[in-house]
Amino acid sequence: MLSRTAENLFWLARYVERAEYVARSIEATQRLTSLPSTYIGHTNEWESALLTVGVSSSFHQHYDEANERNVVEYLSFSEDNPSSIRNCIQNARLNARAVRTALTGEMWDAINGAWIELRESWSSGAVSREDISRFLRFVQETSLRFDGCAYRTMLRNDAYWFSRLGLHLERADNTARILDVKYHLLLPDQEHIGGPLDYYQWSSILRSVSALTAYHWVYRQTLQPWLIADLLILNDSLPRSLASCYENLVTNLDQIGVAYGRHGAAQRHARGIRNRLEQSQIEDIFQRGVHEFIQEFIADNARLGEIIARQYLT
Repeated sequence: MLSRTAENLFWLARYVERAEYVARSIEATQRLTSLPSTYIGHTNEWESALLTVGVSSSFHQHYDEANERNVVEYLSFSEDNPSSIRNCIQNARLNARAVRTALTGEMWDAINGAWIELRESWSSGAVSREDISRFLRFVQETSLRFDGCAYRTMLRNDAYWFSRLGLHLERADNTARILDVKYHLLLPDQEHIGGPLDYYQWSSILRSVSALTAYHWVYRQTLQPWLIADLLILNDSLPRSLASCYENLVTNLDQIGVAYGRHGAAQRHARGIRNRLEQSQIEDIFQRGVHEFIQEFIADNARLGEIIARQYLT
């Protein structure tokens, strides 16, 4: 496979996954801000949404206040935001068009149809909360449809494996960032862990990664920060956990290595991260510091993306 084709497939999957994650982050923030102030206090949850997506600095170059209208506009429709949902879907479609013959018809229809609907139905943005909710549901359904088409229709060859690399690398980064914002930035200093604000923030975060029901199935008790961290970091039965993402990254990189007859730095680096996750205990992570652990993980995850690019995509 040409490196340019592999790169397009890799980034196509990343952009689709990123669009869904941004939509989920907006939806979770809306749900949290709809609660009475007696439950959630006076924190600016929209600022935390920007921090989670990693666009706080660029947002404040264009807007003075991080309120619902400005943040939703910037994260959903702004052409000035490279990570906006609109730009993610547009870039996904551009990458898909570049490798049209490497995709199945169902995959192309999913992403091309989403871009057409975005231009025709959402070109002027969304005004009411009802419109925003419909838009966010459209984005999530687009991602689910595209991912389902890839899983059900693609040959298990290098095209599929590079696509999966992009998806799981992006997913790992997203899960790590939302955890980091919660532990390091979101909870005000004056709030006590276990209070109403803490509970609803954790519920919101679990909903944003579709893990609230999974948490109750696994642990069968009320929300506890260390158990939530254990679920999202170390439990490989949860598809969005860091452990699950790296199990899939190692598997797909090994498949590529076998197909091309050579393993390299990407395989070694991914195995190293997976092994550290397998050998970690949540008690040790808390003792060392969740923020420090996640920051190191985010840096290692980004480094893996750079290594994959050097080894296969250039």
